[in-house]
Amino acid sequence: MVKKELTEAEIAESIPDLWQPLTESQRELLAQNFTIQKYKKNETIYCEGETPMHLMCLLSGKVKIYKDGVGGRSQIIRVIKNKEYFAYRAYFAEENFVTAAAAFEPCTMCLIPMPVIIKLIQENADLAMFFIRQLSKDLGISDERTVNLTQKHIRGRLAESLLSLKDTYGVEEDQCTLSIYLSREDLANLSNMTTSNAIRTLSNFATEKLIIIDGRKIKLIDEERLKKISKIG
Repeated sequence: MVKKELTEAEIAESIPDLWQPLTESQRELLAQNFTIQKYKKNETIYCEGETPMHLMCLLSGKVKIYKDGVGGRSQIIRVIKNKEYFAYRAYFAEENFVTAAAAFEPCTMCLIPMPVIIKLIQENADLAMFFIRQLSKDLGISDERTVNLTQKHIRGRLAESLLSLKDTYGVEEDQCTLSIYLSREDLANLSNMTTSNAIRTLSNFATEKLIIIDGRKIKLIDEERLKKISKIG
């Protein structure tokens, strides 16, 4: 972990949601405990069963939260985007991590010790409300995702995953190529299906001219039809 001397303006830009509600003395405490950590592609960030120690905020790169299921098959629970906070729920719940996290690509993130976050929350009602809102939103997304992954058919699940990746990470300059290049295995794990089913369904989508596949690059050609497939399930 790197203790990097950043100006308050740089810290404020990195974690605006946390910084904005704080008083001057609280900002000073946060700045004193603000550290930067870099991770390589595919590097593990934390493991299932570990004790949570830090609030994490992704500053650059892409991260997956996943859980190893039956037969060693992974299920990607969600993906993390820039300026998103994670790894704190387990600490609030006074339990160890029930998931794991890894870097899709080289990542930079800030880490703040959870005891510091707890102290700030106890002193600042606005910050406490921020975390209540975040946890509430995450719970709503999790509930909806649980239903979608268990009730939708394969085509609906894969279409939803492609659209979700677009919403999370955006597209490249051509306005249709997803700005994340997932392996077929990761795409399958995100969509709750086998890798062979993911490959077959992607191929069908390409045949139907819904997408264009170029290695790991995926272009969304007919987003409206993908939305219909996702909705129908």
